[in-house]
Amino acid sequence: MTRLERSIAVVLHAGVMASSVALALGMLLTLANVAPDVAFGLLHLGIVILICTPAARVVISTVEYAAARDWPFMTLTLIVLGELMVSAAAALVFNRRV
Repeated sequence: MTRLERSIAVVLHAGVMASSVALALGMLLTLANVAPDVAFGLLHLGIVILICTPAARVVISTVEYAAARDWPFMTLTLIVLGELMVSAAAALVFNRRV
């Protein structure tokens, strides 16, 4: 397994685990009807972490490709990262959250 594959595996694993913990705690607090504001926050945090995990993978890929001086792949991952950022900004703007 290459350094890039290990880095991506760590990021994906950490993101899924953190998201799972936040979602599970939020669900338990919701079902127990204890601290509804905290439960709501944990559920949202879990969803945000889950959504950000693939973007973190793209950032790690970009950094690793730049370190390896693999310019074509670095350029492609920068394009993907730009598309992710534009789509997130468009979603916020068109839903009037900004």
